[in-house]
This record gives sequence, structure tokens and C-alpha cells, in this order.
Amino acid sequence: MVDVRPAAPAFETGYVNGQGTEWQQWDRDEQVPELQWPVSVRVFARMAREDGRVSSLLAAIALPIRRTAWSVEPNGASEQVTGFVAENLGLPVKGNPDAGAAGRARNRFSWAQHLQTALLMLQYGHSFFEQVYRIDDDGHARIRKLAPRPQGTISSIEVARDGGLIAVRQFGAVGDKGDSVIPVSRLVAYVRDPEPGVWVGRSLLRPAYKHWLLKDELMRIQAATARRNGMGVPVATAAEGASDADVQNLQKMASAYKGGANSGVGLPYGADLKLLGVQGNLPDMQQAIEYHDKQIALAGLAHFLNLDRGGSYALASVQADTFVQSVQTFAETVRDTANAHIVEDLVDINFGENTPAPRIVFEEIGSRQDATAAALKLLVEAGLLTPDEVVRATVRQSLGIPAGPADPAPPAEPPPAEPAPTNSPPAPETEGDAV
Repeated sequence: MVDVRPAAPAFETGYVNGQGTEWQQWDRDEQVPELQWPVSVRVFARMAREDGRVSSLLAAIALPIRRTAWSVEPNGASEQVTGFVAENLGLPVKGNPDAGAAGRARNRFSWAQHLQTALLMLQYGHSFFEQVYRIDDDGHARIRKLAPRPQGTISSIEVARDGGLIAVRQFGAVGDKGDSVIPVSRLVAYVRDPEPGVWVGRSLLRPAYKHWLLKDELMRIQAATARRNGMGVPVATAAEGASDADVQNLQKMASAYKGGANSGVGLPYGADLKLLGVQGNLPDMQQAIEYHDKQIALAGLAHFLNLDRGGSYALASVQADTFVQSVQTFAETVRDTANAHIVEDLVDINFGENTPAPRIVFEEIGSRQDATAAALKLLVEAGLLTPDEVVRATVRQSLGIPAGPADPAPPAEPPPAEPAPTNSPPAPETEGDAV
């Protein structure tokens, strides 16, 4: 019987990007002109700078990712390669806090600073970096920096037919003759929820845009209403038969009217002066503003931000669970991109493409990362966890406890008693044994 196997397709017939290598700046599906990239970069920057709820939403997502413990896991790589990568990133090796610990910070790569800039992908949808290395005395290429390429400086993005990234173009700086072109081999691209071939990603703030816009307008109207009607308007009525000069004098008196302990006015017979407020009811602007605030928080699944005016703790805990999962997912996106385009590139350049590479990992965000002493004790007593050196170091790292002196070796068990020799002489007979 002949074993017939279908041929494996080795090339693509269809395409992702049919517009050529230079990606079209105008998104056909975006109906709001000012949200078309790259104009949208300025809008999203304004939203984060000017609105407290937008700023709180971005901080609520980014801060847990920045605060969790990041480290390097061997993942089958040798101790030399793992230590080299950890030292370049300034991160500890998981289970070995002394390995990879950075000394001086000047002119060294900072993972914390890089992470803060990488998370701008939440605000803008994308965050690009250029790899820059330095060669040490041993001939190794070490990360000098991952230079950020700000969103407002990107002029276009070159995308291949299959949707892969080719290069990023920046507007020419002062003194340059043209745009700067950064090829994909030197890029690290963090992109949030991209559609195939669309490397600008999708901003977390896009669904909140209309609520931000309407809230901003309502707040301006509210401020104008307070200025115009908040204190009332003095209205003077002239007596019957008053001259134009009398009316003008009353108008000046009303305009100069001020409240105080010694305030008072003198009016001719028949004249009147009243402090009139708004006649009728004004629309409730505050209720509408609070509604749009809530919708902005929902754009990032941050339901618990809407409990600032009251709500049960149990409800906040339930709502926070979905939010924590979304934050965990964003952190995994950063982790996967960094492993593929920072760690593996660093290993390929220095040790070759066939060398196993370690990986960046982080402590799980949320309540599941908290390992209490009681929980660890139960695991040890159940035989599911052995408190060896690696476990001790990992627990110290996760709880933020400094590394201590080496744990003493467990006491040696006493050697087993030797059995009595079989060829020993017989015991002497006693009087009761005689025949």
C-alpha cells in the first residue's frame, strides 16, 4: 500500500495587506477624522493629560504591571546564558536572587523604565523601540538601551503583503535630509489588540472618546452656568415717572452691589432692588457628567472605579476579578513580545540561534499570587512542597524579603545500627541449662 501524503503549502496565495508596503495612514473603518492615525496620537495624549478619570484608568492598569515582581527564568538555558540575559536586563534569576543582580545603574538598561514606556501602548495602541547595543571587552554585545521612538514622531509604517512588519519611518529630525527608517530587525514593537497587518494597534481610550468629548463639553457648560447664575443678578426697578438719569443711576447701583456686614442701598420712593436667581429648573449637568465618567471606566473594565460614590466591598471584589484578568493579559503581551524580540535577539547575537534561551516571567497579578505562611505550611505538611533552597529563595523574592545568609544544612541522620555478627561464640550456659 502506497503512503500518499498531501503536499505542504510553502507559500501564500492570499494576502493581509493589499495596499503595498507602505501602510495607509487613513483607516477606512474609522469614521471620526481626528481619530485617524497619526492625528489620533494627539487626541489620546490630550485625553490622558486633561481628564482625571482617563488618567486613573490608565494608572489602574499600568501600576499593577509595573509593581509586580519580574525576573528571568532559565527555561532550559545554561546558567551562563541565563545569567548573561538577567544581567543585561537588570533582573534577578528566578529562584536565585544573587544571579543577574545589577551593580551600578548609570549607562545600564533599566527594565522598570522600559516597562513604563512600553505600557504607553495602552494609551496609543502601539509603542516602538530601537535596539542599541555596546560591545564589552569580551566581545559580547550587551544592551545599551532600547531607545523609545515616540508615537508622535512616526510618519508611516511599512507592512509586507503577508501583514508582517518591515520598517518604521520617523519624521526627519532637525538637520536630517529625510525620514529615518528603522528596519524590523532592530525594532521591538508592543502593539495592543492589533488587527492583522495593522501595526498601530487599538488604543484602550478609543471606546471612551465620545464620553470624554461630551463630558468635557458638559463641564464647560456647568462652569458657565455657575458663573452666570450661581450668585444671582441684582435687578433695580425705577419709580414711576423716573427720568433716564435715574434709571442709569439705579443700574450703576445694581452693578456695584456687594454683600457684606455693612452693605446697604438707599432708594427713592417707589424704586426697588432685588437679587434674582434662576427662574425655573436648570438641567442636571452633574448626573450626565457622572454617567460619562462611568462609561470611561468601563472602557478598561475598571468597574470598581465607579464605586467611589458608594458600593459594597463584595461587589467591588466581584467586579475586580475581570479587571485583574485583563491586566494579567496586558502583562503577558509585554512578556511575550520582550521574550521574542529582546531576550531571543540577545541570545542569538551572542550565543547563536540554536542556543536555548531563558525567558522573562512575572508574578501573577492579583490575589492568586499571594502565598501566605499558612498556605505554604499546609502545602509542606501535605507533601506537595519541599522547602529546598530554590523554594526558599523564590518565596523571599515574591514577598520582597532581602536575601539572607545561607540556610544551615539539615542535621545528618544517625547511621543505622549494625546487626550482630552471625559467627559470634555461643553464650555460656547457666545452671538451669545443665542436663
